[in-house]
Amino acid sequence: MDNKNNPLLKVEHLRKCFPIKKSITGHVLQELVAVDDISFTLNPGETLGIVGESGCGKTTLGRAILKLHQPTSGKIIFEGEDITNYKSAQMREIRKKMQIIFQDPYSSLPPRSTVGDILSEPVLVHGIVPKDKVKDYVLELMDKCGLRDYYYERYPHEFSGGQRQRICIARALSVNPSLVVCDEPVSALDVSIQAQIINLLKELQQSMNLAYLFISHDLSVVKFISDKIGVMYLGSMVEFGNKKDIFSNPLHPYTQALFSAIPNPNPDVKMKRIALAGDIPSPANPPRGCRFHTRCPYAKEICKYVTPEYKEYESGHFAACHLLDEDKK
Repeated sequence: MDNKNNPLLKVEHLRKCFPIKKSITGHVLQELVAVDDISFTLNPGETLGIVGESGCGKTTLGRAILKLHQPTSGKIIFEGEDITNYKSAQMREIRKKMQIIFQDPYSSLPPRSTVGDILSEPVLVHGIVPKDKVKDYVLELMDKCGLRDYYYERYPHEFSGGQRQRICIARALSVNPSLVVCDEPVSALDVSIQAQIINLLKELQQSMNLAYLFISHDLSVVKFISDKIGVMYLGSMVEFGNKKDIFSNPLHPYTQALFSAIPNPNPDVKMKRIALAGDIPSPANPPRGCRFHTRCPYAKEICKYVTPEYKEYESGHFAACHLLDEDKK
């Protein structure tokens, strides 16, 4: 089925700023731009991987889309509906359709509630099934997520990290969402457990036709699970495209540097590592021009003063870099 004309999620020029300093009258004197002019579409059943270094705005982007942070400007269109300015009461019905799996399975579960209570609460609040069928519904959901039925009466502290993350996944899916924001769902887990959770997410996606916004800094995980990839740097999207295009032909120097850091399991293959100089600039005081120019090994004079235009260089493959414009000349 072709969903290109009817995307599940459409984000247009999304921006999220946090005030740092205010005047006595409440006027914002200085702000931190966490997400700056992000646009993309996500179709039903697709996975969009968002990658970038820590502090680049990946998590803030996910939370802004879910309206956990109110966007400063831009549009969020979900299932053809502009939800950008929806209030809490209006978002209540939408909440069933968009959920989040948090990074830390240890702190994201209430310690005094049993697994049964944790999974039953959203089902009851949103009236997913009649009250007398809630337990059967929850037990079936637990089975889907690889949780045994006798876990129903147990508390979160009795489980390992991988089991807790399965509970978090079951909680997110308990209201039958169509979009799930996965905020680094495996980064706090052992490598062997990571594979199990990723495979579970893929199985659930196929059986429930879920769309994932998969936030991670692990490129090998993103490569395995994603259909599209967006690369973020200092709040901006520097490259976006299909997984095949991004990995076979990374256009932006930052993307090339990230990919050069992926370890190759073949000991006979020598990797050409692109080392980035310096540290990430402060998002409260980003550099003028291209934000990456302070660390880019190919930076030109124009990069210091002019912000590169984010545009399509190949079919469905977008990037923002002055070097690409020079190559086209």
